[in-house]
Amino acid sequence: MILVTGATGFLGSEVARQLALQGGRIRCTKRGTSKIPSLLTPFDKNIEWVEADLMDIFALENALDGVTQVYNCAAWVSLRQADKEPMIQTNVTGTGNLVNLCVQNNIRLVHVSSVAAIGEAKPGELTTEKHHLDQATETDGYAISKLESEMEVWRGIAEGLDAVIVNPSIIIGPNAGTEGSGALFETVRKGLKFYTNGSMGFVDVEDVAKCMIALMNSTIHSERFIISAENQPYKELTAEIAQGFGIKPPATLAKPWMMALAWRGAALAAFITRGVPSLDKVSAQAATVVKNFDNSKIKKAIGVDFKPLSTSIKEVCATLLR
Repeated sequence: MILVTGATGFLGSEVARQLALQGGRIRCTKRGTSKIPSLLTPFDKNIEWVEADLMDIFALENALDGVTQVYNCAAWVSLRQADKEPMIQTNVTGTGNLVNLCVQNNIRLVHVSSVAAIGEAKPGELTTEKHHLDQATETDGYAISKLESEMEVWRGIAEGLDAVIVNPSIIIGPNAGTEGSGALFETVRKGLKFYTNGSMGFVDVEDVAKCMIALMNSTIHSERFIISAENQPYKELTAEIAQGFGIKPPATLAKPWMMALAWRGAALAAFITRGVPSLDKVSAQAATVVKNFDNSKIKKAIGVDFKPLSTSIKEVCATLLR
């Protein structure tokens, strides 16, 4: 039996879909309040749904009954500073719980981390799996949570766990809707006027799932892999998204001081309305950073051919225009 955690999420549902298409019977976890994504409704006969949270050891233990492989896609994702401490606690503790049970039951694990957990390369160089994040200077709660979660997996590997870690860059795809990476597409669609001078790696959700399944079915273990198709400056990315929507691209560079004003303004607005700021300091700074990634290790390991980023962008835009 194969278990997919976080199967109601963007990546988890795609992993479950691809596994179901292969004809196998799988088990997927969901929270009591979560809805089964429409992407998976055609596969009712292939998927057994169980309610289990990684923080609930007893429910998790029941979910793992008879399981030999686990794809761990469950995680709390947020760039907001207000979520920092509870997110770290939840992600790290939940991963630790899963790792312990996988060690005890001799279960193979593919764990989803993030490029946020990988350190920065020198200017002009590509970031590889060998770059290590400096936790002493890192302020991004999400990055810290993913790094410490990885450390739980490495701790398990030292105790005999059979595991592989994947570090995807920004994952895009039609089924994101307007959440997560889909929020960028929706922001451009609504008439974004500014672009930043940052750069980032991007990858299609189908390719991330494909890489995870190929790694699970390989003999590879005790390794981490960057999963990223292409590196793209935000200026070019937003221009291509705008083209997909048939609108004018952002034409004004948002300089650092403008981003600083923007996140402070968002914080003030949230304070007045008692809401959540639409932009915070960490998010604003991340948009101006140049981070480009080397995907040669995963290509060499499983021979993957990534979908062109331009194709993924067109697919997302076409879906949002329906």
